[in-house]
Amino acid sequence: MISAYHRPGSLDEAIQLLARRAPVTYPLGGGTVLTQPRPDSVEVVDLQALGLNRIETRGNELVIGATATLQAIMESSATSAELKEPLRREAPLNIRNMATAAGTIVACDGRSPFVSALLALDAKMEQSIFDHSSGETRLTNLGEYLPLRTKSLIIKLILPLQVKFAYAAVARTPADKPIVSAALAQWPSGRTRLVIGGFGNSPSLAMDGTEADGLETAARNACHEATDDWGSAEYRMDIAARLTARCAQSIGALR
Repeated sequence: MISAYHRPGSLDEAIQLLARRAPVTYPLGGGTVLTQPRPDSVEVVDLQALGLNRIETRGNELVIGATATLQAIMESSATSAELKEPLRREAPLNIRNMATAAGTIVACDGRSPFVSALLALDAKMEQSIFDHSSGETRLTNLGEYLPLRTKSLIIKLILPLQVKFAYAAVARTPADKPIVSAALAQWPSGRTRLVIGGFGNSPSLAMDGTEADGLETAARNACHEATDDWGSAEYRMDIAARLTARCAQSIGALR
């Protein structure tokens, strides 16, 4: 239950509200999670008035504001066609019009197509990390955030632009989240990152190397303990390798 609603007019005011030890307070973006019924009492800090919804290119980077909706990112001319596919798979249109970039990260599990893509692209996050009474703003890797999800306010995401990227997934229906997915990124230097999704608490970084050798083996290794109600580890190992090969062929990672 939401017991109190705050709508700060500045980022500093929002950080002060969120940094309090009590009462329990969360940032409110699109409201797709916090507005659902819950047994505990929380206060929310609405971020709508803070201008954190911009999407723009800065040099060789794509900068996405924390409260930019998934649909706005998908429709932006700055977003590559390849990144639009995991965005489309993340949620139906009505939810994409509400769900924000930061909220999707905070609430994600291993089946999230968008977070799988961000992790493969080694996305950076500007966030305010809360201590007892204030927030320290720092730039961190998404991969550092996901295991712990320390209480913070995500301000923006930063993605590289000059990177080849491909995403492929298998799901029970076209509208479902994936049972297995592969997100593959390769930099001009040859650096290659492979993320396997579809299970667990967050997508799994299967490989981050200086070249693309061993991609299919890395995909299989990421699924060794991936048995759940949606599929067995053996099934996922096989499909992950196939999806990875498809992605590698798409971006020309294997020669």
